[in-house]
Amino acid sequence: MSSLPRPSSMSIGLLAEQSGVSTDTLRFYEHQGLLDTPARGANGYRRYGPEALARVRFVRGAQALGFSLAEIRSIVGRLAAGLVGRADLERALQVKIDDVDAHIRRLRDLKRALRAAAGMLDCVPADAVPIASATPKARNPRTPAARASPKRRSPGASRHPPFAGGQ
Repeated sequence: MSSLPRPSSMSIGLLAEQSGVSTDTLRFYEHQGLLDTPARGANGYRRYGPEALARVRFVRGAQALGFSLAEIRSIVGRLAAGLVGRADLERALQVKIDDVDAHIRRLRDLKRALRAAAGMLDCVPADAVPIASATPKARNPRTPAARASPKRRSPGASRHPPFAGGQ
């Protein structure tokens, strides 16, 4: 971030430079209601006040914490009007923390499932894998052949060449 003094009125280019986002991003934020519509100079160019820089930095910081633009939009107007207190922000942060915890649990479950699937592979690494044995769910556990462990073949003895076309 630049330590240059903030002018009382900035062009979109200067705001982009000082906030570290592109001019397209600033226009997008304006269109999405995340940034107030700026005043226009006599030449028709956007002119932003110093509050715009603080707003863009807030939006970027909230995004970095995992908040969606919709979630940010719901709070920026009330925040600017002084209608949001610390308890409101703490609640929003706790909801995000709970979401992250739930996501971590789902990722741990996925990791266990991936390890289990890797442990159930019943072919020699160089062999082609028939679709029926590619995943545990593809097997029919009710048939004796599916329950029996298939014989392992030597790497060069596969009946099914790897990635053979036309089959």
